Amino acid sequence: MSASPFPLLQADALRVELGGNTIIDSLSVGFDAGRIYALCGPNGCGKSTLLRTLAGLIAPAAGAVRLGEQSLSALSARERAKRLAMLAQSHTTPPGLTVHELVACGRFAHTGFNHSLGSEDRLAIERAIALTGLESLAERDLATLSGGQRQRAWLAMALAQGGEVLLLDEPTTYLDVHHQIDVLATVRRLNEEHGLTVIWVLHDLNQAAAFSDELLLMKSGSLRARGTPQQIMQPALLKDIFDVEMWRLPDSHPPVCLPRYVSQPQEAAWLQSA
Repeated sequence: MSASPFPLLQADALRVELGGNTIIDSLSVGFDAGRIYALCGPNGCGKSTLLRTLAGLIAPAAGAVRLGEQSLSALSARERAKRLAMLAQSHTTPPGLTVHELVACGRFAHTGFNHSLGSEDRLAIERAIALTGLESLAERDLATLSGGQRQRAWLAMALAQGGEVLLLDEPTTYLDVHHQIDVLATVRRLNEEHGLTVIWVLHDLNQAAAFSDELLLMKSGSLRARGTPQQIMQPALLKDIFDVEMWRLPDSHPPVCLPRYVSQPQEAAWLQSA
């Protein structure tokens, strides 16, 4: 089968305005199927706004978003939800909800809110729970889970939608480093084993480089650079985006950059002996 001539998800000349302010201006970018993309940049640069626009949650003032050959604006909310799943930074969970019940909410795009689940829906729910390693927790109240376990439950709900693209806005927020890596590794595995296309907003550049195929750097509402982790993790480029002096850890794979206030290897015995 030949590759599609279109990116799976494409933004063309986007301008997004919120509260009378232009947040994104003249931004064009495409995302191919089966890859993981990290949107990175300083606070307020438009990362989350771009993600929400790609999900169809914000209508652009100009330009368009295309999913395959279709304009996103031509799809109903339910049609979009069947193909795109968006997981926001924070979640409000009704009290008493179990993991299984939360994951089942991911099927609303297919069943509507007032229809019973069919066999296909139940299979999708069980598959999402299995893919995120939550089988032993399926009947647990969400309130009794750790932060990392709850985040995996929300991820399972998004997977239950059965979409082609998963959009994640800072999925590691409020998690300790153990649970951050757990969530990132779970998403990477889903990408590698099932071809899931992922676009996520991440603040930790080293985590973005370790778990993503491409990094896209934004600043002041525009896309300034994109490329592989090796191409993007360059101190001069990162200084231009974040206004922080950085140095790159020699021979690191994936690449690791640290702020200049951390001693360079020749100045730090503990790094040389590590």
